[in-house]
Amino acid sequence: MTNRPAGDVARPTDRPEYETTGSGQVRTFLRTADGVPVECVYDPGAGAVYEGFADPWQAVAPGSRDLAFVIAHGFTGDVDRPHVRRVAGVLRGHGAVLTFSFRGHGRSGGRSTVGDKEVLDLAAAVEHARRLGHARVVTVGFSMGGSVVLRHAALRPGTVDAVVSVSAPARWYYRGTAPMRRLHWLVTRPEGRLVGRYGLRTRIHHRDWDPVPLSPVRAVPRIAPTPLLIVHGDRDAYFPLDHPRMLAEAADGHGELWIEAGMGHAEHAADDALVARIADWAVSAAG
Repeated sequence: MTNRPAGDVARPTDRPEYETTGSGQVRTFLRTADGVPVECVYDPGAGAVYEGFADPWQAVAPGSRDLAFVIAHGFTGDVDRPHVRRVAGVLRGHGAVLTFSFRGHGRSGGRSTVGDKEVLDLAAAVEHARRLGHARVVTVGFSMGGSVVLRHAALRPGTVDAVVSVSAPARWYYRGTAPMRRLHWLVTRPEGRLVGRYGLRTRIHHRDWDPVPLSPVRAVPRIAPTPLLIVHGDRDAYFPLDHPRMLAEAADGHGELWIEAGMGHAEHAADDALVARIADWAVSAAG
């Protein structure tokens, strides 16, 4: 698939222009390696100190400046969705948080490739976190974002310090559940892409993958020695439990698997207590 930026104008990646919010967050656009503008929101974490700094990128959050979480949302999400902001709000108690909208989502440019070129979006966000001075970066992905964090860690070894994949598929083209059949209609049919654009604020590319990207299950063996956590609900309506079990088996003892009783799918189903446990694991795993 190829992508062209659509709509928004990207800012420079070495020193992006920004706007601050009343809560102390910094909002800007990054540019990916293939030229797509990606909106991101940076929160330096609980207890951030802004006084005395002309540039809000220099804000310091005592005890958390070292660690940053980069959140990769699920398909049809974006930085301003309530469930994404809720997850970010829990994680900010453990470190700085950088959220971003994948291409084709929210105010980001381009069109969604449903997990393929999105690796470039995540790479831009991780690089931005490093430029902000974070020595430790943990990627936390949900559903489509869960597959992206796995592929990013495999394709760019050593760029992150821990990886958390929640509710991710193990293999491509899965249609074994009704929600996934609906998703495939949304992605592959012209009328489905119209629903995505105008009903779900998600602009979807019309071209098939060429070549087919590395699958999550084939990506997992390449992630070691970076710490890996796989989280999945036993009531996930999109991907049954054979998906996380395949991922854990592919990790060959390197990754940790949490099967969560009563949990459904992705950010909506990950309650605050689970997100806090993920944060605790990440703080420990990232060293």
